[in-house]
Amino acid sequence: MSKFRKDEGKELPPISTASLPDIVFMLLFFFMVSTTMREVTLKVKMHLPEATELSKLEKKSLVSYIYIGEPLPMYQKAFGKAPRIQLNDQFAEVGDVQDYVIAEREARVEAERNAIVTSLKIDENTKMLIVNDVKQELRKSAALNINYSSRKRSER
Repeated sequence: MSKFRKDEGKELPPISTASLPDIVFMLLFFFMVSTTMREVTLKVKMHLPEATELSKLEKKSLVSYIYIGEPLPMYQKAFGKAPRIQLNDQFAEVGDVQDYVIAEREARVEAERNAIVTSLKIDENTKMLIVNDVKQELRKSAALNINYSSRKRSER
């Protein structure tokens, strides 16, 4: 009967932690690769108009955005309620659009410069006067590939 009796003096071996650093670094690299950081903090109200015929942009890395809309409440004391243009993280005037387009073009590789798309994200309550002024500045800077951002119309 002594064959089947367990020894009470033996302890369980400790759990091996040799592979723990590998697992931690694998998780770290996974989240570093899969996480995207927000590039621009919006300072204008952005409620895009609805549309039915939409198409997706192929290469989003070649898109530069211009935001137009009413400033958020925290910026209205300084800038008022009139629609404003936002380039990257700053408010800008219509005359600054040309410099912005040139800077965006210079930041790209020469082979990609002709494929840059300027996407206009415009609040649905914005008047067309400021939009037409921005389009004129884009024409002056030879940025003729323009996209209007919108959201898909929901089925009602």
